[in-house]
Amino acid sequence: MNVEIRDKQFLNVLNPKVDIQKLASGFKFTEGPVWDHSENALIFSDMPGNIMRKWTDNKGIETFREPSNMANGNFFDSKGRLITCEHATSRVVRTELNGSITILASHYDKKELNSPNDLIVRKDGLIYFTDPSFGRMEYYGVPREQELDYCGLYNIDPDNKKITLLSDNFVQPNGLCFSLDEKTLFVNDTVKEHIRAFDVSDNGLLSEGEIWATVSGEGQGVPDGMKIDSAGNICTTGPGGIHYFDPAGNSIGVIKIPEPVSNFTWGDEDMRSMYITASTSLYKVRTTIPGNQIWS
Repeated sequence: MNVEIRDKQFLNVLNPKVDIQKLASGFKFTEGPVWDHSENALIFSDMPGNIMRKWTDNKGIETFREPSNMANGNFFDSKGRLITCEHATSRVVRTELNGSITILASHYDKKELNSPNDLIVRKDGLIYFTDPSFGRMEYYGVPREQELDYCGLYNIDPDNKKITLLSDNFVQPNGLCFSLDEKTLFVNDTVKEHIRAFDVSDNGLLSEGEIWATVSGEGQGVPDGMKIDSAGNICTTGPGGIHYFDPAGNSIGVIKIPEPVSNFTWGDEDMRSMYITASTSLYKVRTTIPGNQIWS
């Protein structure tokens, strides 16, 4: 079987006999998948390859951006602009509709950010991103000393580019997602192998953040990318594949992937195709419950 069932709820998520389809391979380390509804295309990063790629059902793999400044996480805002985290430059940037690049964040407190990793955009446009040190390490980025003495969680007001530090008590913050009502922000800590939950105020600030769940199991992989489906299940990468937690934080099952998974997203018109970036390859799995489509 390609799944590990930990609770019968998981049978509502996908067929336990689901196929794991490999779409492409031969990459260095895939990350940051995001679905472009305007083109029915998947955009994803290959950090060590210093390239962003696009996949479509008709054409397969094409180059989206090269060089990419070792891009990692990606997310579209409500205007269809792509927001990207760059490891090599320690920046969060936005690709405008005319193709030009706007720098949204590069420093905090006059010090260069570590290496923005993953991000999500709230419905009002506020951008939240994690800033671990992975992009200052060999292979995944450009080796260099940190200027900040912590790894933080931030948000950015895209109108005035004001950056706000929300938390500095992570070891390595990584994937993040909102609850369906956006009143809770979930954030992975890769080293501690757990998910923290923060209450989100209307002004964008957060509570202290409690441990919400621990990600455990057999196989290779760590808490990295994280998303929420349309039923409110929190899904995160972890040992062996993609781990599902119900809205109460109970571990209900794992989709087993042949390679260590870095991230994933849903796509296609019905939002039931899960596209998975896993080390050297790109995979696809069909789920019964669609992903959460933020922008209509």
